[in-house]
Amino acid sequence: MFHYFSVRIGRLLITLFLVLSFAFVILRMSGDPALIIMSPDAPPEAIEAFRKAWGLDAPLWQQYVGYLVNLIQGNFGVSMKDGAPAMQTVLERIPATLAITVPALILQLLIGVPAGVYAALHHNSRIDRFLMGFSIAGHTCPSFVLALLLVMMFSVSLGWLPTGGYGSIQHALLPILTLSLGGAAVLARFTRSAMVEVMGQPYIRAALSKGLSWRQVVFHHALPNAAIPTVTLIGMMVGGLIAGAVVVESVFSWPGEGRLLVTSVASRDLSVVQAILLVVAACMVVANLVVDALYVILDPRLRAGHRGAQA
Repeated sequence: MFHYFSVRIGRLLITLFLVLSFAFVILRMSGDPALIIMSPDAPPEAIEAFRKAWGLDAPLWQQYVGYLVNLIQGNFGVSMKDGAPAMQTVLERIPATLAITVPALILQLLIGVPAGVYAALHHNSRIDRFLMGFSIAGHTCPSFVLALLLVMMFSVSLGWLPTGGYGSIQHALLPILTLSLGGAAVLARFTRSAMVEVMGQPYIRAALSKGLSWRQVVFHHALPNAAIPTVTLIGMMVGGLIAGAVVVESVFSWPGEGRLLVTSVASRDLSVVQAILLVVAACMVVANLVVDALYVILDPRLRAGHRGAQA
């Protein structure tokens, strides 16, 4: 068991390192922050002084080594725009992002999993075709289009919810719905496929032949086995929520990490962008580690394999 998780933690740390290194290089190749943050009419001497003050005049490899050294020391840099600590700026936005992404993930599970199971248990029926048709529509609809449709329906036509802003549950409902509906559609389709495959296995027919009730077979045999591949999708959905938050927060003027990332990239605020990517990558790493732990819990073969290897 220790070897199983130690190998995965090592891989995840390598992934985190590669993501940060790639982001560091791409950010510095995408444009000169001095030309964006400084006034276009600023004299060349002022622009050069800005580059020197922020170490942008050094060779790229020296900037990279300095970044890694500061990172090891817990120094994530400061914002080029206001001089505030970059990580502090990022951490201040996390509660706002969690306020919509965590409920959205819960709503995805509450909608997607039951819908997929119900469609699988009524395979090829009208309700199955209806649910899968709705799922395809929800999956193919871009998040910004879905956001605008929800605004038109609930804000403009019905007048029930505000079009944007921050501060109350009413402001959060439309961003949560936008983030959750697309993911729920994908989860419903994947859960249905997993359940249909499991229900056709010989051990399901054997359980029914032994006199077990349909409910017992579904909840004690089919669902646990269908949950194993579904867990993989749930881990990937965390990344989808983070990516979707960039668009949704911009549309609804929600002051979270996604909106901060958009404004920071536009202004080439390198330290803030790097801090955001570090936090996002860390969230993905933790999500994948949790998925690996759930594999061990859900699949007895993995636990047996670990015990056999230790023996």
